[in-house]
Amino acid sequence: MKQQFFLPLATYPEANSEAVAVNAMAIAAQLGGRLRATAFNPDIPQVSNALSKLLLDTPQMIRDAEATSRKRGKDLLAAVEAEAAKAKVEVEVSEMSVPLAAIGEAACDQARYFDMALLGWESGNDTARMLAEAVVFGSGRPALILPGAANVPAIGHVAIAWDGSRVAARAVADARPFLQKASRVSVITVVNEKKLRDTNAAEKLAKVLTAGGVEARAVFVELRDSTIGETLQETAKTVGADLLVMGGYGHSRVRDFVLGGATAGVLGELRLSVLLSH
Repeated sequence: MKQQFFLPLATYPEANSEAVAVNAMAIAAQLGGRLRATAFNPDIPQVSNALSKLLLDTPQMIRDAEATSRKRGKDLLAAVEAEAAKAKVEVEVSEMSVPLAAIGEAACDQARYFDMALLGWESGNDTARMLAEAVVFGSGRPALILPGAANVPAIGHVAIAWDGSRVAARAVADARPFLQKASRVSVITVVNEKKLRDTNAAEKLAKVLTAGGVEARAVFVELRDSTIGETLQETAKTVGADLLVMGGYGHSRVRDFVLGGATAGVLGELRLSVLLSH
C-alpha cells in the first residue's frame, strides 16, 4: 500500500516558496508514495460600508488580494506538478477558497485523510508557520516540516529525540516509513534538561531498533548554553542525521498555540527536516 502524503499550501498574505514543491516531491519519491497538494485561498468578505468604497475602494482591494492569492496558488500547484513529473510521483492538485481565519482548520480537516502531512517552512513567513502549526497540533496526523532554505537530501540517517514519553513513542511509530529505509539511527537523549524516568531509555530503544534490522545507537548530550530545541537539532546535524524525529508538545488556546520548550525551539529556527508527532 502506497504512503499517502498531503501538502497544504499557503497563498495569503504570504505564500509558501516553490522550494516546498521540490522538497515534498523528494520525500514522496523516496518513500514511493503519492501526493495531494491543495492551495488554500482566502475568501475575504465584501465590506458594504459606503465610506470604505469612497475613500479606500475596499471592494477592489479585496478583489485584488483574492486574485493575487489565486495566482500564487496556481503557480505553486504548477511547480508541484512539474516536480512530480521529474520525480515520477503520482500527484493530485486542488484549490480551496476558505475564510481567512478558517484556513488552518480546513487544512487539518483535509490532512486527516492522509498518512502524513508535508509542510513548507520558511524563516520569517508567518503565514506558512501558522498553517504548519495548525496541522501539527490539530490534524491528529504526523507532520514532516521541510526547511525552505535548502533542498532536502535523501533521508538515510534518522535521529530520534527520545525521553521515553508517550509523545516520543508515538513519533517513533509514525516515523516507521523512514526507519524502514534508514541506514542508521541515532537515539538522542538530553541528560540534564529534565528528570528522566529511565536513564537507560535511549539504549533500550536503540537495542529494540537494532533487533528490528536497523543499525541504531544511543547518543547522550548535555544541555549547556543553547535551548533544548537548538541542542537537539545541532546534535542531529553533528551525528550526520538527515531527519530529526520528535514528539510535538503543545496545545491550542483560542487559536494561539502554546508550545513546549523543545517544540518551540525547533520551530523557532528550523535547521533540518523534522518529523513532529502530536
